[in-house]
Parts: sequence; structure tokens; C-alpha cells
Amino acid sequence: MSVNNTESYLPDFNNAAAQRYRHYRKIKDVFIRYLMAIGGIGVIAAIVMIALYLVWVVIPLFMPARLDQLASYAIPGGSDKSTIYYAMEEQHEIGMRVMDGGNIVFFNTQTGALIGKESVLRDKRRSVTAFAVGDPTQRVMVFGLDNGTVLLRGHQYSVTYPDNQRLITPSVFNLFDGKAVVIDSRHKPLVLVSAQSDETQTTVAAVTNDNRLLLVNLAVQTGFLGDSSTVERTEQSIQINSSAKITHLVLDVEQRDLYFADDKGWLYFYDISDKSAPQLVERVRTSHNNAAITALQFLSGGISVLVGNSDGTITQWFPVRDGSNSYTLQNVRSFDSQSSAILAIAPEYFRKGMLALDKDGNLGVYHATAHRTVKLVQVNAGPDSLLAIAPRANAVLVEGKDKTLQFWKLENNHPEVSWSSLWGKVWYESRDRPEYIWQSSSASSDFEPKFSLTPLAFGTLKASFYAMLFAVPLAIMGAIYTAYFMSAGMRNLVKPTIEIMAALPTVILGFLAGLWFAPIVEAYLPAMFLIFIAVPLSILFTAWAWYKLPQFIRLKVPAGSEAMILIPVIMLVTAVVFAASKPIELWLFGGNLPLWMGEHLGITYDQRNSFIVGIAIGFAVIPTIFSISEDAIFGVPRHLTTGSLALGATPWQTMARVILLTASPGIFSAIMIGLGRAIGETMIVVMATGNTAIMDFNMFQGFRALSANIAVEMPESELGSTHYRVLFLAGLVLFMATFMFNTVAEVVRQRLRTKYSTL
Repeated sequence: MSVNNTESYLPDFNNAAAQRYRHYRKIKDVFIRYLMAIGGIGVIAAIVMIALYLVWVVIPLFMPARLDQLASYAIPGGSDKSTIYYAMEEQHEIGMRVMDGGNIVFFNTQTGALIGKESVLRDKRRSVTAFAVGDPTQRVMVFGLDNGTVLLRGHQYSVTYPDNQRLITPSVFNLFDGKAVVIDSRHKPLVLVSAQSDETQTTVAAVTNDNRLLLVNLAVQTGFLGDSSTVERTEQSIQINSSAKITHLVLDVEQRDLYFADDKGWLYFYDISDKSAPQLVERVRTSHNNAAITALQFLSGGISVLVGNSDGTITQWFPVRDGSNSYTLQNVRSFDSQSSAILAIAPEYFRKGMLALDKDGNLGVYHATAHRTVKLVQVNAGPDSLLAIAPRANAVLVEGKDKTLQFWKLENNHPEVSWSSLWGKVWYESRDRPEYIWQSSSASSDFEPKFSLTPLAFGTLKASFYAMLFAVPLAIMGAIYTAYFMSAGMRNLVKPTIEIMAALPTVILGFLAGLWFAPIVEAYLPAMFLIFIAVPLSILFTAWAWYKLPQFIRLKVPAGSEAMILIPVIMLVTAVVFAASKPIELWLFGGNLPLWMGEHLGITYDQRNSFIVGIAIGFAVIPTIFSISEDAIFGVPRHLTTGSLALGATPWQTMARVILLTASPGIFSAIMIGLGRAIGETMIVVMATGNTAIMDFNMFQGFRALSANIAVEMPESELGSTHYRVLFLAGLVLFMATFMFNTVAEVVRQRLRTKYSTL
């Protein structure tokens, strides 16, 4: 009877309610399983999409340039006259041809149809014996005549929109009211001429047929009230070697430098800042194999001069200050992609690029800063062909050897980017040596963009190094003590307190570091040095004194709570150190330690520096490293600990030889995750350092990190520009770096886990 009663109380697992429960439980299990799978796949898909988008934005930086011929037609204006110059307006719809007789024709670049015609010479008895153009952005042309005078003209283009259609009207304007400017009082024909003109002055350099080099400057002097102006003329003859014949002559846009080349292969550099007393700065030979100079042009901005030689090489030169503050010409870089004599060099208007045409009809597209040959194509050109590039560097005119004019479309959006310009040392204009520099913008249109990612990557690693140097010892040692030595009650208080620090926004840490902590460090710099010595020593002394106390006193403090005694000790020592900071600074360092370090040690001190950033980022990553490390140590099986202690090992031996080895995969993961967090930190770096892209491991100087650079400059970058895409490249570098660190961390963690899993 009792057996039957017992059986009546057994649960029925097959009743309707139990079946419904199992059914709903199965539905929830399947739903959660698929939900977790979808979530995991979604995370992977999001990461992959981010990577693909970064690559998609960056790829155009490395796409090759394209040069396509759009049209070819008979030379506008007839082929009976020789051409001395071609040009195009900004929209490359209208071209200009200048002929040796002083006639100018405007034509449609797509069809060659004539649009207008102008004549420069009013006196038909005169003839043009020399011609040159000034800076292409000024559109000034100078015609040297057979009587020692020059005519200064310019070409301009007005844009109107009748019936909502763009209409470009070309015209020629006169400088100096169209009057001829006398250059040679002997009225000898001019065989070479160069000129530059702006609102305040005009400078003309010319070579006569008897090989005299003349310099004339016309400066506009405005009256005090601005209601009148006069022209002050300065003229000077430059003595040259009579045995050498000048073949090329150029003036810079600032009208301060004069370069000319002779038939012996020498390049002469004159300083003409004082127009009444030109000074020879240097004379150099531009080729080591005695090749003749066949082309001479300024690069955009007028700092570098490009020299084309008969052997097909193109060399870039610019003046560099030496140790005695004197200028010397330096051959910065050379291009040797072409093998025959360079006939013409056409520099881009606003970038450091250029086109070069050689005797064999090869057209080369180059970029100076990137030191790269962008494109090299064969065109139908002859030994007398001319070359012109549009102001936006997107169209090219080439006069062919068969009396035709070719119109080419050029797609060359990002020539500034190359491996050397991104990661190597580059010798930039006006610098005294090759350097790593990031400087993406300037107020000057002649600015040479500097897109070196090396100082940004260096800054990122520098911030991470100092942050990890500060955070890893504190976090790991704190995790060891909390997980192994601390009492359970105290651990339940300390661990959540440290973990909640991770919720503090990094912008707050950056704000406090930059505006509160940095001034304190500067004012109490001796204390910051002493505190790293005094606090550890005080902890050791306190521990020694504690164990010297009688046992009955020590037993009153619960085991694992002894660390509470260190709190007042550390606070007291810190207060004493800060109180002694000013007297020590006044006694040993003249009252100003940052200034003393600069004068005696050569260490520059900036208020917002790597030391500040390292501590701030360290506080940001300590909770992450501490929490993961503490969980790993606390999760070591207890039987390993008790077994070690039972075999006679001390607690410290057990920690060092059993606990840490078993927990090493988790500790290593914690460090690598903290490193990834430090590498990607943005707001602290933006707010607590000077954001200067310098490469100096001095902890008291600032830096600029990749993440901070993206945050600062992305809002100001032009969509689709080289600057914009290089910032995305910096983001891709960060992405790849964090991916690499995480991958290495996971591989090492798995190996450590396998190695110590048998313990």
C-alpha cells in the first residue's frame, strides 16, 4: 500500500503542461541560438563592411593616371608661321596659340575652330626675337623685340551665361598701356627674355644678341593718399662669362631669384632681391656626364627649378640654407624615365607636378614631392614640338610633327601619393634636409602638401607606450593582489569600484588632463619625479614596519585587508612631496625646472605632453586590463593553489609558478585589449597634447596620433580630395594595426592556454 502511495507522488513528465513547457523551451532555445548566430555574423559583417568601405575610399589614391587623346586637327591659324607658345583657360575649352610674328589666335580645343585673333605688334617694322611667359597663374607674356625693347601682354577669359549657357570670351590685355619697355639702351635685338609682374612691380631679364645679360625693374610707387602713382626704374647689367652662351633664362614669381643656363651645362643662381646689386649665389653643373641643358622651368610656387638635360634626365634644384646661414643649390631629386633630350617642361599651375616632352615624342607625367613617374606615353611629337597643360592639370595640348595639334584628356587626381611620400623621408621645398612631416594645408596656394603618415604612426605608438608603461604594472599588480591576497569583502568593494571607472567618458579624462592636471604637473614637476620614488619606498617601509609590530596588533586587522593601511600612508607621502616641490625647485633648479631642463639637458618641455597623455590614457585602460586579469587569476582552479601550498610552496611561490602561469592567457589578452584601446584613443590625445606631428621620444613633448589627426582634420577636408582619402588611409592603418594586435593576442592566448592546460 505504501509503495502505491509513493508511486502516486512521482511527477508525470508526459502530461499536457510538461509537453507545452518543453515545446516553448525548445522554441526559446532555437530562437536564442539563431539570434546569437545572427548577432555574431552581424558583427563580423559590420567589421568586414567597414574594412571594405575604407579600402574603397583609399583605392583611388593608388590608381594609375590616364592620358587619352580626344582630338587631333590642323594647327589653328595655319602652319605657315612657327608657334612659340600654347595655353588653355581653366575649363580647357579654349586654347591660345602665340606665333613668332606676334600674332595670337584663340581656338576651340575640341575642334580647332578659330574663335578670335589678336596682333601684338603695332609697329610692323619691328619683329619678335624672344618670347617668354611669367608665372602661369598671372598669364603674363613678354615679347622681346629686335630693337632692345619688350612688350608686356596678358591673356584673360571672361565668363558669361546667356540663355543659361556658359560663354567664355578670350581677350588680350596690355601692361604699361601697351607701350614698349626699353631694356637695352643700345637697342640690340633680344635673344632671350624672362619677366614677372604683379601689382607692385615688374621685373624683366633679357639677353642681347651680343651676349649681355640685362635686368630691369619697374616698381610702382603709390602716393601717400593713394591718389597718384609713379614708376621707379632700376636697371643693371650682370657680368657673365663671355665664352659661354646663355641658352635659358627664368625669373621666379616673387622676383627675387634669377636662374640661367649656358651651353657648357652650367646653371647660375643669382639673388636679385636688390635689383641694383644682383649677387651670384652659386654656379653648379646639373649633369655628371656633361649633358647639355635643354629645358629650364620653375616648379609651381617658384622655389624649385626644373632642369631638363640632353640625356633625358630631369633634375630638381632649390636653394637650401647651410650651417652658416648661406644658400646653396641642392639637387634634391632626379627623374630618368625618358632617354632622349627634353624639349619642353610644362609645370602644373597649383601642384608640384609637371609634364615633360622629349625628342623621341615621349610624354612623361611626373610629381616632384612624391618622386614618381605617374605616366609615360608616346605621342606624335617632333624635335620642335610644344606642350601646354590646363590650369586644372586635366588637359594637355601637344603640337605634333605632322603639323597637327593634339588635345589630350589627363586624369591624374592623386599624384602626391607614393610609398616614399607616405612613409619615407621627403626633402620638401625650403627645408634643409629630408624629413618626416605631416602638414596638410596652408594659407598659400604655393604650399607643398606633406602627407607623411610616419610621424602620426610614431605618435600613436608613443601614446600607447607611455600609457601601457603606466597602466600595465598598476593594473596587473592590482589584479594579482585583489584576486589572490585580498579578503572577499574588500574584493567585493574594490573590484566594482575600479570597473566602474571604465564608464567614465574619455572626453572627461581628456578635459581634466589638459586643463587641470597638465598645469599642476608643470607647477609641481619636481614632485612628479619624486612621487615615483617616494611612494614605492614608503610602501616598502610600511610593509617592513607592519611586520615588525607585535603579532597581537597585526591580528586585529583582518587577513587580506592590510592594504587599507597604505591609503593614509600614500596620501601623507604625496602631500609631503608636493609641499617640498617648490623649495626643492628653488634650491636646485633656480625656481623653474622646465626651463632648467631646456638649458642644461636640452629637453624641451611642453605643458601638454606625452607624460600627461600617458597617465590619462593609462587611467582609461586600467579598468579593462585590471578586470580581465583579475577574472583570469581568480578563475584559476582552487585545487592548484591548495596542492601547491600542501607541497610546501609559499603563497608567493604559488602565485609566481602556478597562478600566473595558468592565468597567463587571460593576462596577455587583457594587455593586448588594453593596447588596442590605447592605440585607438582619440579624445584624450586631442585635448591633452599639443597635436604637433613631431618625431621625438621625449616624454615632455607632444605628438599627433593617427586617430586624433582624423578627428581634427576630417571635418575640414574636401570630399574626394587627396587629403580626404589619406585620412581614410590613416583609418585603414589603424584598423589593420588593431586587427593585427588582436589576431596576435588570440594566437598567443590559445598557445598559452594549450601549454598550461595540463596543470
